[in-house]
Amino acid sequence: MSIRIILGKELEKRFRELAMRKFGYSKGAISRAAQEAIATWVSRAESEVFQFEEDPIEAIDGLLSDVGLDSVELQHKATEFWRTKVASHVSD
Repeated sequence: MSIRIILGKELEKRFRELAMRKFGYSKGAISRAAQEAIATWVSRAESEVFQFEEDPIEAIDGLLSDVGLDSVELQHKATEFWRTKVASHVSD
């Protein structure tokens, strides 16, 4: 299985250099380093995830009960918010 990601030039350069130093200058070094990095991130993220004891839909509904928007308006606001966040982190 494969995943395609896009990195900034500086991060890609640093990642490649470190991967090759650690795993050697041979085929597969980048993949091995990426697997290690992703496994580390997943392990850390799993330990940070809050576990709901109850129905998560009801919990979200309760959290949003005071919001004066319907689901469609809220979805549009969330999409616009996401776009502005992503645009601010993307280099030209």
